[in-house]
Amino acid sequence: MTFDSKLMRSPSEIKRIVEGRLRFYLSRDRTGIRREVLRLFVKLRSLTIADLVAELQTQFAVTFHAIASMVGIIASRIGILRAQRNADGVHNYELKEKYFDIVVRIVGVS
Repeated sequence: MTFDSKLMRSPSEIKRIVEGRLRFYLSRDRTGIRREVLRLFVKLRSLTIADLVAELQTQFAVTFHAIASMVGIIASRIGILRAQRNADGVHNYELKEKYFDIVVRIVGVS
């Protein structure tokens, strides 16, 4: 069995795909919550869902479940977050370093 060369993507092509997914995801952000979640990941680097909810509740009416769902989509469908479970079994999420520059450029955080 041989690999089809169409299935093998270069790192730059993968970045373009991820950027397209991220732009589409943010294009449906009517409240600004999605953009703010990404800004928080850029600024604070590593967060739990509880951390995100606490930060976001100062500006938005959010629930734990809604934010957990949002982070799950960003991690799995877009693929820019890494999840690590700590000793207490709580997941810490962080922005993958290779996508940091894309997120900064798109959400406008320096």
